[in-house]
Amino acid sequence: MKKLGIIGCGWLGNHIAERLSNRYEIFPTTTTASKIEELESKGYHPTLIDFPNHESEIITKWDVFPQLDAVIITVPFSGIRGAQISMKEKQENLLKFLGDYKGQLFLMSSTGVYPQIDKDFTENDQPAEEVESENFILQQFPKTNILRLAGLMGDQRLLKNYNISNLDLLVNHIHYADICSVVEKMLNNQSESKVYNVVAPIHPNKEEVINAQKDLPYEGTRTTVGRTISPNKLIEELDFEFQYPDPKYFHL
Repeated sequence: MKKLGIIGCGWLGNHIAERLSNRYEIFPTTTTASKIEELESKGYHPTLIDFPNHESEIITKWDVFPQLDAVIITVPFSGIRGAQISMKEKQENLLKFLGDYKGQLFLMSSTGVYPQIDKDFTENDQPAEEVESENFILQQFPKTNILRLAGLMGDQRLLKNYNISNLDLLVNHIHYADICSVVEKMLNNQSESKVYNVVAPIHPNKEEVINAQKDLPYEGTRTTVGRTISPNKLIEELDFEFQYPDPKYFHL
């Protein structure tokens, strides 16, 4: 059985692990000691590690790296909501942990790397080499796959469960199941050096999504102008079909 490392086994990391655990032996990391037993109970091989935003001399190369066929990094390096905040020491700690890893590598980034302006953004609008929170890893691992994730949704992560403002704004969301499918397909393809927007292709506004999730009618008119992120490159290059193309139905 192949072996998969997941650095940062939180909400998303857990979903990826569950999706792939029938084909991969899972080696997750966690920052929480109390989660070690839970991860072990699932048959995983966890490591307790944190990547603080200050220099840490206790971080050394992960000793399981020589065994791993692929590694997925879900630890955030782009600040809150994708804001480009310098995390240089945190980045250096991760690079120290990665050492000279040779296998397939994924970095989960964010569509927050794109400006807050009304436009349909593609990957070419923001080359990874110009994004500080992505370029740091390319400097050492140029074949890293970078997945720019939209707002993470699914399970109990639904708009109706939050206090939401600006209800007329278009959404850029992604269901975790589709992220798992993208990763699975790229693992199978042995993809390298790819940058993809991982975003549901339909962009309703917030009120439409909330009303659908509450089983209420929507009587407004959807605006056609807003900040949207295009997944067309992903769809074309991976021949990818979304299981959840419309955020209005993420709850089903």
